[in-house]
Amino acid sequence: MAMDRAARKQRKREERARKRAARKPSVLVQEFWNLPNMLTLGRILIIPLFVWLTYDADPLNSLLAGLVFAVAAITDVVDGYLARKWNLITVVGKFMDPLADKLIAMAALVMMVRLGRIAAWVVIVLLARELIVSGLRTIAASEGMVIAAGQEGKWKTSLQLVGIISLCVHYVHPLEMGSFSVPVDYNLVGQVLVYLSGAFSVWSAVVYFRAFLAMLAKRGGEPAPAKSV
Repeated sequence: MAMDRAARKQRKREERARKRAARKPSVLVQEFWNLPNMLTLGRILIIPLFVWLTYDADPLNSLLAGLVFAVAAITDVVDGYLARKWNLITVVGKFMDPLADKLIAMAALVMMVRLGRIAAWVVIVLLARELIVSGLRTIAASEGMVIAAGQEGKWKTSLQLVGIISLCVHYVHPLEMGSFSVPVDYNLVGQVLVYLSGAFSVWSAVVYFRAFLAMLAKRGGEPAPAKSV
């Protein structure tokens, strides 16, 4: 009897193993494993390294932190290009890509405030803008509305990325220009660029909000569809 029970248990285990082997992976798992999504995941995974480099804040670690952030910004461009070229635009990628961008930018700005390299109010404005626009996009998507990003939003992103890299470098380094070099205060450059990105952030949020209201007004003015008799 004991041997029969052991045999039945063994057969059940083998049957479960066969079912697991025959089971197809979910759609989300299939979408996850492609190069663009792996690059996006890599941007998220390097955030702890970036934070660790900005803790000591000596010239070498500051330079390395700027390099890490620059690599993250480059991979953001590369993964988007590859996803469009190879037709690998997935639901997972649509979720992870903006999430990775916001996480590493938020980590960088918070660390810059901690180091006293940028004023806290600027970071509050930038983060508030992201929350407001993300909320509006969610509402617009739920209503079937698509609001294209304007040029001011692209300027905001470009200025913010270059500004954060400069803030990470922070120290004065010579810039070689042919036969002579010019000392550059990277923290000052970064502050100016981030302040400019803050202005573009407010501008783009206003433009986006106005476009959202215009779409709502347009939809509200449409006649109700006729009912079939």
